[in-house]
Amino acid sequence: VQLQASGGGLVQAGGSLRLSCAAAGRTFSSLVMAWFRRAPGKEREFVAAISWTGGRTNYADSVKGRFTISRDNAKATVYLQMNSLKPDDTAVYYCAAHARRGGFLTAREDLYHYWGQGTLVTVSS
Repeated sequence: VQLQASGGGLVQAGGSLRLSCAAAGRTFSSLVMAWFRRAPGKEREFVAAISWTGGRTNYADSVKGRFTISRDNAKATVYLQMNSLKPDDTAVYYCAAHARRGGFLTAREDLYHYWGQGTLVTVSS
């Protein structure tokens, strides 16, 4: 599976951005999709995950109420709508996918098979 993330950029605090991640190479609807991020000098961390049909989601506490993950299976694309952005959201954002039985929405990055290249989000104060 190839994952291509896009949509990053520079935004002021309080602003919004929408990230996209297009997938190719496998039936998209069989994949659990997720977003992770790595801030400067920090470990990569879980942001959000979404089930095969989009009916279930899981968010890190730090982004609940501000970020929304969604997917369009017809377009083989997952999105991350980010609102009320803070300087602490500055990071490289990665999309990830797994096809494990059960379709669990795990925050463990070692359980994801596939990774995109990352897109940089910079939030200025």
